[in-house]
Amino acid sequence: MSIGNSPAEERPSDDGPSLGETLRRARTKAGLRVEDLSASTRIRVPLVQAIENDDFSRCGGAVYARGHLRALARAVGLDPEPLLARYDAEHGGAPLPTPGAPLFEAERIRPDRRRPNWTAAMVAAIVAVVAFVGFTFVSGGDEPAGAKRHAAEGAPAGSSSPSPSATASPSESPSPANPAESAVAAVPADKVTVKLSVPERRSWVSVKDHTGRSLFDGVLEQGQHKTFTDAEQVDLVLGDAGAVRVSVNGKPITDKFRPGQVQRLSYTKGDPSEG
Repeated sequence: MSIGNSPAEERPSDDGPSLGETLRRARTKAGLRVEDLSASTRIRVPLVQAIENDDFSRCGGAVYARGHLRALARAVGLDPEPLLARYDAEHGGAPLPTPGAPLFEAERIRPDRRRPNWTAAMVAAIVAVVAFVGFTFVSGGDEPAGAKRHAAEGAPAGSSSPSPSATASPSESPSPANPAESAVAAVPADKVTVKLSVPERRSWVSVKDHTGRSLFDGVLEQGQHKTFTDAEQVDLVLGDAGAVRVSVNGKPITDKFRPGQVQRLSYTKGDPSEG
């Protein structure tokens, strides 16, 4: 291999179009621009251009490169499996799956502070609000008889009964707090909390804190969920974003991701934004 040659110059010319050329031709045939492909897959324009030039070094590894290939192939109407098989053959084979046993062993051995039970905190907050409302309602209806007598003696002779505005109506009493609002209130304001769940099918997930330290790197099976907390920021990479439900700081994220789409996300203490 000569120094300074581009990936396209180093490909054998007798193997037909390369992976990048195949994607480029399919995109052109579909009448799509690079910007259109970037908008539909949420893969940045420079990265789409690099992949179409057979430069996978900017993908960040084989796992990300395969995910980008799958998303781009589906966006231009191609079957991704032959492209993935060709990529594996040209780049040393498919990546090995993350072993489950060592991961869980490391989680059990690694000393970590005990995370608070947010469900119990939310229930306690609701009970406290309901008890306060009940106490306020009962106390307002049990006014001493002496106070009522003094009020009647001090009223003018021609005055009628107290106006409706002077008497509190039961319908005006505060209502119990919304459970969703209580869930948000139970999340610590000085941290960012992200909850991931996969109710329908499995997905590969990578989670890092604001220093780049890996909090989780593996597969969440169907029905599993995990919660991650950091003081500043939580970074996510979702291998199948359409299968993952994301909740940030007690609020569900309403973005709709397509099945098989690779998605990179970052959340801080203020997310999701108000309004």
